[in-house]
Amino acid sequence: MRHVIRRNIERAEAAVIAGLGVEGVSTVHEAMGRPQGLLRPEIRPIQRGTRIAGSAVTVLCQAGDNLMIHAAIECCRPGDILVVTTFSPSTDGMFGELLGTSLLAHGVVGLVLDAGIRDVVELNELGFPAWARAVSAHGTVKATPGSVNVDVVCAGALVSPGDVIVADDDGVLVVPRSDAAEVLAASQARTAKEAATRARLAAGELGVDLYGLRARLAELGVEYLDQP
Repeated sequence: MRHVIRRNIERAEAAVIAGLGVEGVSTVHEAMGRPQGLLRPEIRPIQRGTRIAGSAVTVLCQAGDNLMIHAAIECCRPGDILVVTTFSPSTDGMFGELLGTSLLAHGVVGLVLDAGIRDVVELNELGFPAWARAVSAHGTVKATPGSVNVDVVCAGALVSPGDVIVADDDGVLVVPRSDAAEVLAASQARTAKEAATRARLAAGELGVDLYGLRARLAELGVEYLDQP
């Protein structure tokens, strides 16, 4: 098997990435059309109240070995998100405070890790956001090859180098780089529509009327009974 490190990748426009970050995972996912792009829900944040977006630098590692994470750092640019997965399932603690310190120094805005993470308290104190499969103090080695900036499957979602990653308390979403501007426009339109809907609901309008659901209830044979 060939192992490679691709140092240079194409990225989406910075304004598009920032806009997707503002919209957040749930809105962008709905705008994309479900079920595209969403990582499985076992990838969870180690912090709360953080929302990020950035370009994916992908890393494919052997289970229990974080050599390629170290190798990937020189490929990162400010605003990137490191997306790490393994050849076989792993919950070993492949990433900790020292790697977080190094990534922060290179402007990386976060980590998505389909494996275990360690030093959670220290990473939170450091202010380095991460989403991971597990928390584990079980360490790793640096002995076997992998690849950087190749297509990977992370928690069930295909991630190509340079795709836009959006991550917050609702999970992690992959937006293909080539679709990012179109998805942003659809997300912003959805946000505007939801603002109007929110105002009507706040004024007391019922969802069954707003969404035209009374006819659907009747089609399904649901009856209203007014007697006690």
